[in-house]
Amino acid sequence: MAAPAREVARGLVGQRRTTTAADSLLWRLGVGLVPVAALLAALVLPLGGAAVADPAVGVVWFNAMEILSWAAVWLAGWGPNSVLALVGGYRFVAQGLGYELPHMFALICAATGAGTLRVGGIVEAQQDLWFVVWMPVAFAVYLLSAAAMAFWGPLGTALGPDLAGGAAVEVSGVDRLLLLGGRWLLLVVAASMAVPLFLGGGAGPVLPGWAWTLLKTALVLAAVVWLGRRVPVLRVERFVPWAWIVLIPLVLLQLLVVAVGV
Repeated sequence: MAAPAREVARGLVGQRRTTTAADSLLWRLGVGLVPVAALLAALVLPLGGAAVADPAVGVVWFNAMEILSWAAVWLAGWGPNSVLALVGGYRFVAQGLGYELPHMFALICAATGAGTLRVGGIVEAQQDLWFVVWMPVAFAVYLLSAAAMAFWGPLGTALGPDLAGGAAVEVSGVDRLLLLGGRWLLLVVAASMAVPLFLGGGAGPVLPGWAWTLLKTALVLAAVVWLGRRVPVLRVERFVPWAWIVLIPLVLLQLLVVAVGV
């Protein structure tokens, strides 16, 4: 607990770094959009049986906010006019080209199984059988892409040590707190979304729905963090071909099984 507290205190009192010919507007916009995109994505997350918003296109909204965070990280790397930050931003964009399509197909699997894009409707469709039982590939692909979206663990190249900090190398002070805090928030929101999509939402015996939602989210998040700390960082040029050649065919086959089942 002491180390995060020291890091927060250091960020609050630290000065903003400046670089030559930086595009300050895009730089600050990119940093600020990371936590904002995570919060906007969380609007459709149901806690038990209720959510802040449950639009008819909730799955589309969630994916759109993920793409917004993708653009935000790239802006944070582009804005400082720094070589290492720019390379980190472009590596994240390249990584996104690898994970975004499998991620979207995993979301489509859940939506197809429920026959709706509404997150609440997907939860209701799992009253008899959780989707993770007959969509295990989509569930695994979703968790992998969730880690990639938050540039976490083996897919953390955007902030990798090989680039001396990557997209965040020139970000300091409060800005760095916003970017790294937004990264953690993205990871939490992405892990939370796995619960209504594949794990039946708040369904469970004895405990109330909100308690089951929190418990399932904690278990998913713990699994993602634990695995992320035990797998080495993947180079983007190795991950992208693997994603296109292996992940996309697998998740398309899973989607075919779901479509035939429906």
